[in-house]
Amino acid sequence: MNDTLPIWTPSAERIAASRLTAFTREAEARSGRTFADYPALWQWSIDQRADFWDLLWDFTGVIGSKGEVVLENGEAMPGARWFPQAELNYAENLLRRRDDGPAVVFSGEGHVNRRLSHRELYDAVSRVAQALAADGVGPGDRVGAMLPNLPETLIAMLATASLGAIWASCSPDFGTDGALDRFGQIGPTVWLVPDGYLYNGKAVDVAARVDHIAAQLPDVRRVVVVPYVPAGMPTDARTQRWDDWIAPYAAGDIAFDRGAFDRPLFIMFSSGTTGKPKCIVHGAGGTLLQHLKEHQLHTDVRPGDRLFYFTTCGWMMWNWLMTGLASDATLLLYDGSPFASRGSALWDWFAAEQGTHFGTSAKYLDAAHKTGLKPATSHKLDALRVLMSTGSPLVAEGFDYVYRDIKADLQLASISGGTDIVSCFALGCPTLPVWRGELQCRGLGMAVEITDEQGRTVREEKGELVCRKPFPCMPVGFWNDPDGSKYHAAYFARFPGIWCHGDFAELTAHDGVIIYGRSDAVLNPGGVRIGTAEIYRQVEQIDEVLESLACGQRQDGDERVVLFVRLRDGITLDDALRDRIRQQIRSGASPRHVPARIAQVNDIPRTLSGKIVELAVKNTIHGEPVLNLGALANPEALREFVDRPELAD
Repeated sequence: MNDTLPIWTPSAERIAASRLTAFTREAEARSGRTFADYPALWQWSIDQRADFWDLLWDFTGVIGSKGEVVLENGEAMPGARWFPQAELNYAENLLRRRDDGPAVVFSGEGHVNRRLSHRELYDAVSRVAQALAADGVGPGDRVGAMLPNLPETLIAMLATASLGAIWASCSPDFGTDGALDRFGQIGPTVWLVPDGYLYNGKAVDVAARVDHIAAQLPDVRRVVVVPYVPAGMPTDARTQRWDDWIAPYAAGDIAFDRGAFDRPLFIMFSSGTTGKPKCIVHGAGGTLLQHLKEHQLHTDVRPGDRLFYFTTCGWMMWNWLMTGLASDATLLLYDGSPFASRGSALWDWFAAEQGTHFGTSAKYLDAAHKTGLKPATSHKLDALRVLMSTGSPLVAEGFDYVYRDIKADLQLASISGGTDIVSCFALGCPTLPVWRGELQCRGLGMAVEITDEQGRTVREEKGELVCRKPFPCMPVGFWNDPDGSKYHAAYFARFPGIWCHGDFAELTAHDGVIIYGRSDAVLNPGGVRIGTAEIYRQVEQIDEVLESLACGQRQDGDERVVLFVRLRDGITLDDALRDRIRQQIRSGASPRHVPARIAQVNDIPRTLSGKIVELAVKNTIHGEPVLNLGALANPEALREFVDRPELAD
């Protein structure tokens, strides 16, 4: 593969038609400047942040009163205030239409299929908002949901936001401890659950687990059961079926409660692998404005587009996807296994619905590659313009797979940010080329840089990803953190006054970004910092390896790299395969990346959102406790890492 040339370049027609080009013309007219390229526009958005975000409000048609002031105390981080005079309601901006056009298309593995028009969505939100209000929900109250990715989940979230209340959700596969670690901290007034959920064609009953969790949530006044699959009904006395709950209320005009720009909208939960999850509070205005920017300018979402992201309600990409309604997109919601129907369920449905934007995880793309999925030849994807990938770094070979086996002419946007900002620091750009292994650009209005250990900016060197100036989607704070000490420690303790995100990254010669993994998982053999993604990129090229996990093992005052591999069925790790893995890593990365030990495992632990957990494995091999097993989807996998003979010497 020739890495001296981009793997894809947008056509002149695509560039001219993009929302980013239209925004650039508006920026030039308002500023009296000419922006020759994206880097010039990005620099203006950093140097003139107030002007940039003010224009974005107008360009995206935010509903609400903006006020006269865009930014107060603009150099304080934290401490800056955006649009301090503004009043808006997030749900009002997503429910701006009330016609018969398509708003939501839902598929539950193809077994359950539903469609909602904008009118039907609006009316449903109206009824649920009345039901919530009757249960005492108002501004500042919390509504929790442990739900699949259903239309009712969206409806309940919008109803919550319409009242000025705060929404928090997770997926129904969370265990008892994982759910209580989240909802137990925030005390929801109403808690929504399903009667069950589907996965790989099987219905999963959750009634007993719901009863056990609800019994430990004393603030809950109502447990609402959303119908999805025939399963058991919880017995908690506060339980009521969805249809019965909303039956007394007729659809009507929604009295949207407009509030301050930074009024809490979402509580997002960190993965919680090192203790109880952080409860990160995000404001309505910052979330809305940032998502509008990312959808329209970076992902080129236009009116009538059909936007899909494979996500559960426990991942920030669900919140990101929902905001697509504010850009007049139809939301494609899928729930269940992405590999149902002999592996092709997602693509069967997406192609049939003529989706324009396909979002998924890097792990899904790798698994699709390993299982031989080739949508380019098996499906008609004429409408597909943008493919997004996040959750972990998409390796260069993943780029090859997308352009070879999915579609040759599309914008591949590898994106990175997180729950902490419910959005992205680095992502796609419809007017820029795509380079193998690189995120296309830093986000507009985001003063992202890479720094060395002393906080000095570096380029074409690995270092810490930071943001040097305030941005609107910074969290309002953490729940139950009255003096802000936990919030400050999470992001500003490393470099005072600078957001340190915890990613090990590089700013490239193309002004793109490469993410090498989390800083706290960086390997340090002989004092040389190595990102785990650099190793995974090489190992995933070995056909026998399905996935891998690397971590550091302390030894004689230093650290050595150990690698665990999960292999295809029927294959056993032997010396010959170990030698091939080491040779691939040595030639593709460097001799320093070569693991001192390689061991086979049957499973690799991951969070409920699908991210592998290097730190949990590192603790396990050292005989140290893993503080929050409830955050893991498969905590039993950690048993395989206890007392490994390969690591004894």
